[in-house]
Amino acid sequence: MYAFLLSTAVIFVAELGDKSQLMAMTFAARYRARDVLLGITAATALVHLASVGIGYAIGDVFADAQGVIQVVAGVAFLAFAAWTLRGDELTDDEAAKARNSRGMALVAVGTAFFLAELGDKTMLATITLATQEGWFGTWVGSTLGMVAADALAIGVGALLGRKLPERTIKIGAAVLFLAFGVLLIVSGVRAL
Repeated sequence: MYAFLLSTAVIFVAELGDKSQLMAMTFAARYRARDVLLGITAATALVHLASVGIGYAIGDVFADAQGVIQVVAGVAFLAFAAWTLRGDELTDDEAAKARNSRGMALVAVGTAFFLAELGDKTMLATITLATQEGWFGTWVGSTLGMVAADALAIGVGALLGRKLPERTIKIGAAVLFLAFGVLLIVSGVRAL
């Protein structure tokens, strides 16, 4: 349960202000919100399943070095904080592809999100979490956290017709990543 709750919170925060939220808003302007959410959910579940598999394998292989892994994970979270502050924007080309995609909505959204999430900070954060926590809770939680953040973007975008206050979201997400990073580093140093 701890892995589920932790990964839900961390990935939700990681997704705030991410280009995936901008893609979700763009797709929601073209397709029904339900279809966009289903496509996002399917793509996210696949990417995060691969992520927890990688993280779980790394955690098992290096079981005797958990302190080092925690320090490295903490440093990764500090990098995620910096990445979040830097921002993630949807390019004009990516926005045009999202607007002009043809075919079934689920396939278009699912494929776009699957490709966009490969190597993204949420995938890397999920791998990092899976090195420390149970794979199943991390997988379900990270998937739920990402889908919830993207659903929020769709809902707020539809209701307000404008973006969330981007600067506030970036700063809040970066502070949370910073806090998680420091906690992991302290915990890792104590385990050494």
